[in-house]
Amino acid sequence: MPQVLPIYKEHGKTYHADTCQPLVQAVKNGQVQLHALVRGGYPGERLKPDELPGIRSIGFWDAVGQQDWGLDYHRNEGIEITFLENGSMPFLVDDKKYLLKPDDLTVTRPWQPHKVGAPNINAGRLYWIILDVGVRRPNQNWKWPKWFVIAPKDLNDLTTILRYNEQPVWHGNLEIRNCFQKIRQVLLNKNLDRRVSHLTLYINEVFLYLLELFKHSNIKLNPNLTSSQRTVELFLRDISKNIKNLSYDWKIKEMAHHCGMGLTQFIYYCKQLTNMTPMQFLNYYRVKYAENFLVNNPEMSITDIAFTCGFCTSQYFSIIFKKQVGMTPKEYRKKLILNKIS
Repeated sequence: MPQVLPIYKEHGKTYHADTCQPLVQAVKNGQVQLHALVRGGYPGERLKPDELPGIRSIGFWDAVGQQDWGLDYHRNEGIEITFLENGSMPFLVDDKKYLLKPDDLTVTRPWQPHKVGAPNINAGRLYWIILDVGVRRPNQNWKWPKWFVIAPKDLNDLTTILRYNEQPVWHGNLEIRNCFQKIRQVLLNKNLDRRVSHLTLYINEVFLYLLELFKHSNIKLNPNLTSSQRTVELFLRDISKNIKNLSYDWKIKEMAHHCGMGLTQFIYYCKQLTNMTPMQFLNYYRVKYAENFLVNNPEMSITDIAFTCGFCTSQYFSIIFKKQVGMTPKEYRKKLILNKIS
């Protein structure tokens, strides 16, 4: 039976977890040494069904010298912890750029878009653990695997911090470094007896020391990060930033479905966040993109711009555009031309 990969539905699209194809190609080209135990589409040695359930990928890469590849914005179905042992590494999350230094670690929540490289990675040894905790939307509860032996209260504290804090980059400590180095030795020794038992122990240690690191830091918790309102906020934010998402023929009921809630609740949160109905929100940003097309693409017809920006007819586009801008698209373009001449 073929394996069913976890998916995440958003903006009319279905996302599978990233398969790291640039990394695969870099390994084939001899640019990087990769050692990993994996499931799904991740590159590495396949885990057996009963080995470390929930782990999607655990491993490391060694990149030496100048690199000409990177991992563009991608999503992982689980929480991902990365740790940089040496070198430096550009890391981007939520449009913020960081340069990781030795002993820095990153924490990205399930399905949170992030990027490694700007655009290329640097030389360095990078470790990672990707653990699927059963989350497909921000407001869903996390489900840890049964082989986690962290005490229930500590695990609850860890879950709360990971869900309610959005700081993506932390400076690790000697204990965390030692854990990942022990994981490296296990991955390199394929003939090691009780390999899964060793990894079980070390993964638990990583998360335990991570909890201790959090506890000794001045962490600000924000429960809204996992609320239904947060789900709608992220949904609307991603739509507004991508013309492909805006051009999709959205129905309000479908938007609500992608946020995992009923129509009335979705409309309520949309108004709370934007002071607009969902359709007003869509049209507002569609017009914003249309203004840009009218400025920078004089060869495009107004009809083509209307369709590109998600309007079903050029007449409806003109009505909405004039209501928002104060003139029709044709008048707006004519004004731009006259301003350039003068």
